[in-house]
Amino acid sequence: MAQQTPLFRELNADDADPETTEIESCCMNCYENGTTRLLLTKIPFYKEVVLMSFSCESCGFANNEIQSGGEIEAKGCRMTLVVKNTSDLNRRIVKSDFTSVKIVEVDFEIPAQSQRGEVTTLEGIIDRAVQGLEQDQPVRRIDHPESAKQIDDFVESLKALKLVESPFNIVFEDISGNCFIENPSAPQTDSGCVTTHFVRTKEQDHLLGIYEQEPEKSSVLQPIAEDSWPLEELHGEVLSFPTLCHECKAPCETNMKVTSIPHFKDVVIMATNCDACGSRTNEVKSGGGIEDKGVKFEIAIQDREDMSRDVLKSDNCSLSIPELDCYVGPSALAGRFTTVEGILEAMKDQLTSQGAVFRDSEDVQTKNRMDIFLNQLDEIKSGERNVTLILDDPSGNSYVQALTDDGSLDERLKISKYTRTYEQNDELGINDMKTENY
Repeated sequence: MAQQTPLFRELNADDADPETTEIESCCMNCYENGTTRLLLTKIPFYKEVVLMSFSCESCGFANNEIQSGGEIEAKGCRMTLVVKNTSDLNRRIVKSDFTSVKIVEVDFEIPAQSQRGEVTTLEGIIDRAVQGLEQDQPVRRIDHPESAKQIDDFVESLKALKLVESPFNIVFEDISGNCFIENPSAPQTDSGCVTTHFVRTKEQDHLLGIYEQEPEKSSVLQPIAEDSWPLEELHGEVLSFPTLCHECKAPCETNMKVTSIPHFKDVVIMATNCDACGSRTNEVKSGGGIEDKGVKFEIAIQDREDMSRDVLKSDNCSLSIPELDCYVGPSALAGRFTTVEGILEAMKDQLTSQGAVFRDSEDVQTKNRMDIFLNQLDEIKSGERNVTLILDDPSGNSYVQALTDDGSLDERLKISKYTRTYEQNDELGINDMKTENY
């Protein structure tokens, strides 16, 4: 059996003959047949992309494009950035075709799908908007001088934004969820940017090409009788289903098993091994629905005993270490069942193996700050630094093991439950709540 190769391969100097696909296609310039070449590859520290190159021998027309080859995120994202100084204009930004950009103070908006996806900076976005508005101004000044004057005045207001004489807000909204704003303070919390996620509407799903499949009507298919698969039987059963590797998108299989965590609830453990690229992932999903209230755990890490606590982190659980001004969003580490030490190790692995999107081009100051943070994580693991690890899960599906099983108080573990806000319900997809209840 031939060895599988990753569907999306990383380019390197030793790969003299990258695997390309050639397709005969119509030239949009002369309508003769030309050739389109496709290359599936990965941008380091970002995601999978499809490089497309078209050339026509008849008229010489050529065109190059890049499109995302990764999966559409489960939720859309909305990022609000407060630009406080000129250094914020240098923030690097990844925006997809479905990203809309709005500058609140000047009431200016770039609609989604009006521009191709790109990797740029905040200053680059403003400059591109200025270039677009000035493109037809010479003709407009002759034919419509009043409109041209209004556009000139508005262009000056956009250019004035780059001086940052006063703070202004810029909002990025992407229904595909594939938008990114660089955090210059990483790994510390980005105080100037607020990110929220939202559940897409059916119309937005259709715009992305996501449609719900209608159930097939067949007399052969019969509904499964209630209690035909008791939970006791599922506990001992390992189920497998085909899927795609999250790293290289090659076909592979995921194994799934239901198990029970003592003093908590049933969970579903999923393990994926890819023969093509060697990637291995383990994820944990809650076996029950969303709880009535959210839950917050505050763990005082003081010795090795605290590091050995069992931790179940759900997909919706965020992590923070106040002493290090560190915040990790809910989607960063996915759902997992591990220990406190395993959580810290996973944070370090993600920073060192994947790092920031632009790790190779970071300045010396940013790299030094990252190295200091990694050393601080090592100090916590070795017991040289006492900190508080906070797990905040609005879905209520996370768990931290108490060191006392006899019901006595665990002084180093504080557990509190809270009522979710309307915005948190919206992020969890609970849309039947009334706004006035919050």
